[in-house]
Amino acid sequence: MTKKSWAVVAVGAVIGAVAVALAALGNPGNMGFCIACFLRDIAGATKLHSAAAVQYVRPEIIGLVLGAMIMAIVKKEFKPRGGSSPMTRFLIAVFVMIGALMFLGCPLRMMLRIGGGDLNAVVGLVGFVAGIFVGTLWLRGGFSLKRTYQQSLTEGGVFPAMMLVLLLVFLLVPSLFAATEAGGGPGALHAAILVSLIAGLLVGALAQRTRFCTVAASRDAIMFRDFDMLFGFIAVIVVCIIGNLILGKFNLAFAGQPVAHTDGVWNFLGMALVGWGSVLLGGCPLRQLILAGEGNSDSAVTVTGYIVGAAICHNFGLASSANGPTTNGMVMVVVGFVVLTIVGLLNRERMD
Repeated sequence: MTKKSWAVVAVGAVIGAVAVALAALGNPGNMGFCIACFLRDIAGATKLHSAAAVQYVRPEIIGLVLGAMIMAIVKKEFKPRGGSSPMTRFLIAVFVMIGALMFLGCPLRMMLRIGGGDLNAVVGLVGFVAGIFVGTLWLRGGFSLKRTYQQSLTEGGVFPAMMLVLLLVFLLVPSLFAATEAGGGPGALHAAILVSLIAGLLVGALAQRTRFCTVAASRDAIMFRDFDMLFGFIAVIVVCIIGNLILGKFNLAFAGQPVAHTDGVWNFLGMALVGWGSVLLGGCPLRQLILAGEGNSDSAVTVTGYIVGAAICHNFGLASSANGPTTNGMVMVVVGFVVLTIVGLLNRERMD
């Protein structure tokens, strides 16, 4: 293993440990960190959807963006850029979120669920890798969302500034936001605000330094035989397994898992949609937040697409629950595959 490999492994271990700690300190089970779930909760808190069970301003998300921004500024890597097919990215992001909420988690939560013994997440992992493989075929076939352009500091700073304002308003006037009542669902389960914020800042800073990305773990291994990120991916899972075993939270089974369902076909297809879409976007939801913190306005548009996608899922009955997927959700996952195919065909460049 190279020096870079060990750095990524170390960051993966920290992410796994932080996730287990957050779950132990109040976050939902196997959900110490979940980008999709937490953006969905923020969408609910800001009243973009009215699903009472999933409404809370998650400081972890804000911390991720601000931690990445601070580290990027310190290392002189805050470079505002964008203009690479922003509306296409927005559309893809909406369907990535639809896939994630079919599975009930982003790629990071998939890893945490595996670390907690959830065998449904293993099925999701197979789908995720399959989707990434399909995405790499499109990349090899000439898919491109075109180049990015240098932008102003103002443009690059808008999204991090919005996150900072969201945090300040949440701290000073919490009554402005919707919040799940105690016992009312996952939105009511959360660690203390300061603990969550510090966790987000730490992971955001470390992920910025190592370019940590759950999609890159498989994509780079498939396309370039580069296994550095894959080692970090495995480290997250291993540390979660160890942490959950120590805390007595490890449950190797399909049934009885927190915030999960056992429909293997749709767990597979949901994560396949996430994997394929994320390859086309150039990174997983965690990576998009980190890039947005570095001043990438395309990633900021992508994160906005995730939030809108979450609102659509809960406003139109697409999101799964512990009882399983919905018919509307199944239909839209299939539509998502069609949309990604069309997007892929329309964005192929001629190969010499």
